[in-house]
This record gives sequence, structure tokens and C-alpha cells, in this order.
Amino acid sequence: MTEIHGIHIIDTGFHRAQFDAAYLVIENGRAAFIDTGTNHSVPLLLSALQGAGVGIDAVDWVIPTHVHLDHAGGAGALMRELPNATLVVHPRGAAHLIDPTKLVNAAIAVYGEEEVRRSYGDLVPVPRERVIEATDGHRVDLAGRALLCLDTPGHALHHLCVWDERSRSFFTGDTFGLSYREFDTDSRAFILPTTTPSQFDPDQLRSSIQRLLTYSPQTIHLTHYGRITDISRCAADLIVQIDAMTELARTHAQSSDRHARIHAGLSALYVDRARAHGVNLPSVRVLELLAMDIELNAQGLGIWLDRGR
Repeated sequence: MTEIHGIHIIDTGFHRAQFDAAYLVIENGRAAFIDTGTNHSVPLLLSALQGAGVGIDAVDWVIPTHVHLDHAGGAGALMRELPNATLVVHPRGAAHLIDPTKLVNAAIAVYGEEEVRRSYGDLVPVPRERVIEATDGHRVDLAGRALLCLDTPGHALHHLCVWDERSRSFFTGDTFGLSYREFDTDSRAFILPTTTPSQFDPDQLRSSIQRLLTYSPQTIHLTHYGRITDISRCAADLIVQIDAMTELARTHAQSSDRHARIHAGLSALYVDRARAHGVNLPSVRVLELLAMDIELNAQGLGIWLDRGR
């Protein structure tokens, strides 16, 4: 577990190593978690607390960037272990963590019941009285350290990003895309957008990315995965790819095998971009590492097309 500016990256162990991160922020002996991983991640988060020399009673805040299960599936189980913590979540996501029934059903619709039970376990509700709904501009006070919550739709309507002025960094969930360390070349991060069913909106996502840039962040903390610092280049890459992905989807909008064509097109796009980035992994390995994201992006683009009809 690495630490800079009191920010600890925790590998939640979801899916594979260095795929899904949660963050522990410590200030003057008080703590906050940003994103939680799944139920299976909770022991790792508690172990990180212990490793940082912080007790469970010193955690004041749990802040999921949004309520997709790889980011917030463990929120209820974690809150159960933290007697003094309050959960801070986007207003559109609060009801789903207070009563996770719809959240679980939506995940089952995408992944299937067996996979949801295996990957996420049984979600634990968060008591309503322990939840604060963070509207745009809501400030969380962590022992005098301000964490600013911004409404950042595009990936999901229930998405917020967290600005930490002290470190001049954002915690972006999925708004600023995905960057896996296996694709790094000469310390340069490879990045791609994530659409994910079912609320992808390319115009909103572009606007959210551009809004983050107005803060001149020095670091972006991604859930998938870790810290990146080449912010302007990565933002430009994300915008180019959002445009390419939506154009690809429109091209195949009327195809009888639309999903398969979009999936194949995304696969080719990401392999080409990896090669241009200097990634030397075999193409089959690139596609293996991105398999889940390609499938979800294809589904997200399909739902976006259907919504526009």
C-alpha cells in the first residue's frame, strides 16, 4: 500500500491484481475511504487501516464515487464495521445503497445472477440516518481537509468526483476512464473511456472531463487503476476515443448483429491504440486484459443507441 499526501491506494482484489482500487485518505489521525470495492474487499480495507495505524473509530467518511458494485458494493458491509462513519453519495445513488435491491437486480441483468453472487456477495443496506446526499459542490470536512464533491455525469447519472485541494488531485471513479498499469510505456499511461450500461452519455462525459481540467489537477486517482499524472494528454486521448466509439456505434446502429460488430470494432480500436502507444504485448493479451471492458463498452454503446431512437 503506497502513500502520498496521506492518500493510500488499496488494491481491492476484484477481478485481478491492479484492476480495482479503493483509496484511504488520512488527515490529522482521521480517515475517509473513497470507493470501497466489493464485500470481499472489506477485510483488505480494514487491514489497510490497521497498517496505517488508524483505528476503525477514526474513520469519519465513506465516499463511493458512484454505486456500481465494483465501486460501492462493499459500502454497507464496510459501514457496519465503522462505528463513526457517515456515507456520502450522489443523490441519485443514495436510495440504492439504503435499499440495494434494484442495484442487485440491475447487476444481475448485466452479469447474470451466478456471477453477481460470486463476485459481489449479498449487499448490506446502509442505514438511512448514516447517509448524506452530496449535491454538486458539497464539501466534506476531513479534520480540516476539504474534499469537494462534483456532479460528473456521463458514465452514470449518479457519479461524483472528489477534489482534494491539499494534494491538487481528483478521485474520478470511472469519469476519467480506465488506465491499467500493464499498458504503461516509459511511465506514460494508456487510457480508455468506459461507457458501461446503462447511462452512458458522450456529451455529458466530455463536459465532465473538461470540467475536471478547469481545476488544473496534478494527479488523477482512478479506480481502474491507481494514480496518473499526464492529465492533459490523457484527457485529449479520452475525448478522441469517445468520439471514435460513438461513431463506431452509429455505423453499426442498424446491423442485425449490432453488438457483435461494435464489440469487434472496439477490439480493433483498442489494439490499434495500444500499438500506437508503444505497447508490445501480444494482441491476444491486450484483448484478454480488456475483455470485460470491451464487452461492457459494447453494451453501453448499444443502450445509448437505443435511448436515442
